[in-house]
Amino acid sequence: MSAHCQLTGSRPGFGNAISHSHRRTSRRFDPNVQRKRYWLPSEGRHVRLTLSARAIKTIDVIGIEAAVARIRARGGKV
Repeated sequence: MSAHCQLTGSRPGFGNAISHSHRRTSRRFDPNVQRKRYWLPSEGRHVRLTLSARAIKTIDVIGIEAAVARIRARGGKV
């Protein structure tokens, strides 16, 4: 599963892991993405979305219909 959110578009960030001796090695900061299933009443079906924890909270506020509209406006497939 790729670590990006369909609603917010958040993707992994990159940086350095710094050891005790201050050596730097590459590391990756992944967003907290979850696969979640929602009922979409307008289409009469379930949709499975890959969402960050922040996006799940956003859907709780704006609703699944508005969230799917935002995903489609960004060019995402639902």
